Amino acid sequence: MDIEAHRPGTLGDGEIPLDTVVNMDCIEGMAALPAGSVDVIVTSPPYNIGKEYATYNDSRPRREFLAWIGAVMAECRRVLRDDGSMFLNVGGKPSDPWIPLDIAMEAREHFHMQNVIHWVKSIAIPADSVGKACGVEDDLAVGHYKPVNSERYLSSCQEYVFHLTRKGTTPLDKLAVGVEYQDKSNIRRWKSGEGGLRDRGNVWFIPYETIQTSRPHPTVYPERLPEMCIRLHGKDRVRVVLDPVMGTGSTAVACVRQGVRFIGFEIDPEYVTIAYERVQEAMEAIGRGGKDG
Repeated sequence: MDIEAHRPGTLGDGEIPLDTVVNMDCIEGMAALPAGSVDVIVTSPPYNIGKEYATYNDSRPRREFLAWIGAVMAECRRVLRDDGSMFLNVGGKPSDPWIPLDIAMEAREHFHMQNVIHWVKSIAIPADSVGKACGVEDDLAVGHYKPVNSERYLSSCQEYVFHLTRKGTTPLDKLAVGVEYQDKSNIRRWKSGEGGLRDRGNVWFIPYETIQTSRPHPTVYPERLPEMCIRLHGKDRVRVVLDPVMGTGSTAVACVRQGVRFIGFEIDPEYVTIAYERVQEAMEAIGRGGKDG
C-alpha cells in the first residue's frame, strides 16, 4: 500500500511519486531514484539488537548485518546531493556498545562525518547545577528510558545521530534550532548572538512522548528529532527528504509539519499502513491550523 500523494509529482524522471511511503526494500527502492535527487536523508535503521519487528529479523550475524548497512550507505550516498545532509540515528545496547560505532565505520566508507549529535532521551540534573535564576529547587529527572536490570551495565539514556555529508562542507542553519541565551549580556558580547539565540550544540534533549498503550513499532523515534534535523540543514534548501527505512512514518510526519516533500521505503505493509494514518492525521492537523514553524 502506498500513501496517496497529497501533492502531485515524481522525483526527477523516476516513477516513484513524491509524498509516498512505498512498501519496498530500501536498496531496491533507492536504486530507482536518480543520483543526487534528495537533499536530506533522516533515518534510523535496525540496530541488530534483537528487537521484535513484525517482519524484519533483527538478530542477523554481525558481518551480514554490517554488509547490509554498507550497501544501504552506498545507495544513500548516490542519491544524496553534493551539499546534502544525512542524519543517521543509531543506538545499541548496554551489553554491546560497539554496534553504533560499527555502523559508523560502514558509513565512513561513503561519507564524511561532519557532526556527531547526541540525542538524550532522559537526563537527571541536580538542582544546584541548574542555577538559581531558573528557580529550580529540587533535582530534575526528565524523560524516559528502558532500565537495565544488571549489576554491570548502566541504563542507556542517549543515542547517536551521525550527521554525514558527501564532502564535509555542507552549510547549516544552526540558529534554526538555536536556544535563547540565559545570560542576555551575551547577545551584545557575541556577533553570533544577534536575535538572542545561540548555537544549540551537539547535545539534543528530546524525550519520548508518554503513551499509555503499547507501541506498534519497537523503535519509534519522536517526530521532533527529524524536524530538528530538517531545520538544522536549512529548510529553505530542502526540496525532498528521504527515509529509506521509514517504519511507522515519524520522518514523513515531520516533513508534513515542516512543509517539505518526502519519499520513504518500508518492507512491512502493516507499518506502511500506520505511516499512512499518521500522515493523514498530520495533514488534518495542519488544516486545523496546527502546522509547526
